[in-house]
Amino acid sequence: MSLTAPQKTAFRMVGVAVTMGALAWASVPFYDWFCRVTGFGGVTQTAEAGSDVVLERTIKVRFDASLERDMPWGFKPMQREMELKIGETGLAFYEAWNPTDRPIAGTASYNVAPYAAGLFFSKIDCFCFTEQVLQPGERVTMPVTFYVDPEIVEDREAKFTRVITLSYTFHETELPEDVAALTPETSGSTENN
Repeated sequence: MSLTAPQKTAFRMVGVAVTMGALAWASVPFYDWFCRVTGFGGVTQTAEAGSDVVLERTIKVRFDASLERDMPWGFKPMQREMELKIGETGLAFYEAWNPTDRPIAGTASYNVAPYAAGLFFSKIDCFCFTEQVLQPGERVTMPVTFYVDPEIVEDREAKFTRVITLSYTFHETELPEDVAALTPETSGSTENN
């Protein structure tokens, strides 16, 4: 069976559309993987434990907090900055509170600046790894344990870094089913009360 020119063109166009759709679908996980491997865009690394090496050189870490538009929580760092030795394990705290009359779920996105430091900023434990659910009026203190990898002093760009800013932004998410089932008026919306 031989195809006519319009049929060949139609098949090619379908092939192009399928290929473009597959590339679009794969781009988000690929970009996420790329950022985690390279620290691109200030994406931090994760670690199971602290560094085995601690240098005498110190670095200052600043802490920043923000909320996505319409996220009704309050959210702030408990300290503005700390200075620690490169490789030393640091422990910082953030505070979040729910001033509304309904339970609200949220997840935190994060990054560091300057971006070149992202590859060397390692988080051991962080509230951003899990969804947070705050009941009406609830206030929580959330820890983040981290260190700056000593390899930063060998990197062509990052070795000049003296201050790293760790930023978190909380986003409202849908309530988990078990919490939503207990809520008289299920509200996964981002409306302010």
